[in-house]
Amino acid sequence: MLVNSKEMLIKASKEGYAVPATNFIDLDSARTFVTVAEKLNKPLMLPFAQAHKELISLEEAALIGKYLAKKVSVPVVLHLDHGEDFEFIKRAIDLGFTSVMIDASKESLENNIKITKQVVEYAHQKDVTVEAELGHVGAGTNYENHETTDSIYTEVKDVQTFLEKTNVDSLAISIGTAHGAYKGTPILNFDRLAEIKEMTNVPLVLHGGSSSGNTNLNRCALSGIAKINIFTDFLNSAYKRNMDGNPKDYLEMKRFSNEAMAETLEVCYKVFATKNAK
Repeated sequence: MLVNSKEMLIKASKEGYAVPATNFIDLDSARTFVTVAEKLNKPLMLPFAQAHKELISLEEAALIGKYLAKKVSVPVVLHLDHGEDFEFIKRAIDLGFTSVMIDASKESLENNIKITKQVVEYAHQKDVTVEAELGHVGAGTNYENHETTDSIYTEVKDVQTFLEKTNVDSLAISIGTAHGAYKGTPILNFDRLAEIKEMTNVPLVLHGGSSSGNTNLNRCALSGIAKINIFTDFLNSAYKRNMDGNPKDYLEMKRFSNEAMAETLEVCYKVFATKNAK
């Protein structure tokens, strides 16, 4: 069932669990994620990132996502992840994405608000939900020293202003995670999360969930994060399964990869305490 994220994330926020956002890069990964969601009767955010447009086109991603979502009975959101510019986001909306993210987090607060408002005004006309990012979830390879990343914590004082001026449907905040894999387990700022959660009912989102530690992610889900993005963990699990399994041919490599990613998503649903779709 293809839906936007409005009711899904509000429900998660109110009831104290998170929905996995599982970035797909091809038909196999998307089909694997949707199949697991249907099997377990769980909601799913199915994102495609603008950064992956060289792997498959936006048009292909739209066809794959819509086809798979409409085949199942559980709610699935076809989401554009980390949209970088209005024209690309507009194309995604026009192609049938039901949710989009505008990531202007590297801009000044004033410019972030201006760019986000433009996306919201267009998307809401089409019944498409919008996520934005305040603060910045950067990339890092080593969490033994947090200063090696370019992440910037979300400033509590900016949250209310940003939400009031943009009317976004969900907000990605930065509390200590980073995109990609890293050594060690990050120390997350749960005090910052609690402060932000206290001041708004807008669903909160966490990027950089991969290798952040199950204890951290479970606590995030129970403390007000409604959506957690996972990508690198899927790639790493597929790679490890193939390295350990010594596949005899390409088809077995694909099977091993799909099985490993499915198992990883099942773990995510448990860790995120995700409730049944119906």
